[in-house]
Amino acid sequence: MITTVVFDLGDVLVRWDPSGPFVGRLPQPAVDAFLHEFDFRTFNLQQDAGRPWAEARLELEQTAPEHLLAMDLFVEHFADSLLGPVPGTAELVEDLAAAGVRLLGLSNWSAETFHLAEPAAPAIGLLEGVVVSGRELLSKPDPRIYALLIERYGLDPERTLFTDDSPPNIAAASVAGLDAVLFTTADELRAQLVARGVPIAPRGV
Repeated sequence: MITTVVFDLGDVLVRWDPSGPFVGRLPQPAVDAFLHEFDFRTFNLQQDAGRPWAEARLELEQTAPEHLLAMDLFVEHFADSLLGPVPGTAELVEDLAAAGVRLLGLSNWSAETFHLAEPAAPAIGLLEGVVVSGRELLSKPDPRIYALLIERYGLDPERTLFTDDSPPNIAAASVAGLDAVLFTTADELRAQLVARGVPIAPRGV
């Protein structure tokens, strides 16, 4: 039976919208240029993997100075990108905790902004611990971060369910031996857990 559940955080326990920091602060064309035309995903992942934002800004000054204002706003108002709990997940975490299931997190997140996660989704505070990529200088789907998670918390991979909304991260977790489930909704995850014998009530019970 599953004895441990490991959650990704962004868009699993807490809703994340990178456009939030720009609302009312930057014209939409500039937002679109930064988030879509500029390679924002790769740029942001480097902070998730441990690069300080100050170092990122220095690089941006050399390579794409037109996006400096957008980056500054993104960092200064990062809390506005966190839109509260993903529906149903707080109740699921509470039910798992009440059932005595061990709860952990594994998240790609900048070490400099991670302190904002729990205020936006208080259920994160019920987790025993969170492996934060920016603190470890490793990010999913690097297999080393799954190995670190397993070693640090003494996990039995076959009895550990990991859930994430990213297919590549799920694939890597599966290779690491974890019972990996792609997150779609809290109700679907609850059903997956019930099917594995985890002692929580099905949806609506």
